[in-house]
Amino acid sequence: MKKIIFLSVGMFALGLDAYVIAGILPAIGLSYGTTEAENAQTVTAFTLCYAIAAPVFATLLAGKPIRKILSIALVLFSLANIGSALSPNLQALLIFRAFAGIGAGLFSPVAAAAATALVPPEFKGRALSMILGGMSTGTVVGVPLGLMLSSYYGWQSVLWLVTLIGAAALLGIVVGFPNITVSTPPSLKMRLKMLSDHKVAATVFVTFLVALASLGLYTFVAPVLKDLANIINVTSYLWAWGIGGMLASFSIGYLIDWLQKPQLLLAGILLLMSITLLSLPTVLIHGLTFAWLPFVLWGATGWSSLAPQQHSLLELQPEHGATVVALNSSCNYLGGAVGTICGGLLISHGFNAGSLVYFAAFITTLALLCQLIILFKARKKI
Repeated sequence: MKKIIFLSVGMFALGLDAYVIAGILPAIGLSYGTTEAENAQTVTAFTLCYAIAAPVFATLLAGKPIRKILSIALVLFSLANIGSALSPNLQALLIFRAFAGIGAGLFSPVAAAAATALVPPEFKGRALSMILGGMSTGTVVGVPLGLMLSSYYGWQSVLWLVTLIGAAALLGIVVGFPNITVSTPPSLKMRLKMLSDHKVAATVFVTFLVALASLGLYTFVAPVLKDLANIINVTSYLWAWGIGGMLASFSIGYLIDWLQKPQLLLAGILLLMSITLLSLPTVLIHGLTFAWLPFVLWGATGWSSLAPQQHSLLELQPEHGATVVALNSSCNYLGGAVGTICGGLLISHGFNAGSLVYFAAFITTLALLCQLIILFKARKKI
């Protein structure tokens, strides 16, 4: 299990890099003299390339030693973050964020495959928990600490921190990681082939919508808080969002095992998310003392939505489990990228940032309706 620590450190860097940008968008705008909508596309560049990179490179690097793939991924990821920190303008930053997304998209699924290959079958669950725990810890602990660092030393300091953590993971993998070969994640062609199953297509479409709403809105959390309640310091709210997400990540598996109805559980999660997002403006505008609570619930519902989907997909396609789970992951990040694009377009066309909460609530409600249709059709066939 000790060798998995290096993978977990790498995932920590990925979690920090993926989510901290949302908190420093205003600072990026001040540096480059750019708008919120333009700055948000740095998140789009990362998440879109993350979604596409994993299946594309899975095909290109099939059969290569895992240590080599992980090393290449972390070198690219670290160099891209150095480039991001040194970017003279937004255009350069967009390019480097795209390369960081490619490195992250390559590292994440291969790290999960490597972790399970390094341990006996009875410890595979713990190995995967360490990998996912690294990413969630990067979000919960790394993002707020990164924002505190940026307030003292500038937003570029966060990217230097990501680079250092990525370099530490790289050093550990190069020096102490065994030279093993495992099956690489499914290719893009294999993932798209799964869409011919209408049940799979419907399930991952719900994943896409949830990510569009939740991750898309998260990108604009700083301007949303400023617009609704003139809140400048967003750190405490990101703490709340991340803590909710971490608690949900560790507990959702027990709920799935206990209820044994993942599709029904997801419907409940989406209902709670819709109510939470709709209540967010009221809670913030009236300055209620428990304003952090909707952020805890938002983080919890967003992070807990993936596990029931993965469970359902594995039941639908048990012989192609890795492929459908990988497809679900790609749809999740693709949804986040599209959500960021939509948010940027709405702001650039005159909508204020606060209105994005209602847009996200509408999309979440649409996802809930789709999920209820899936449940109705499944029950009709019983």
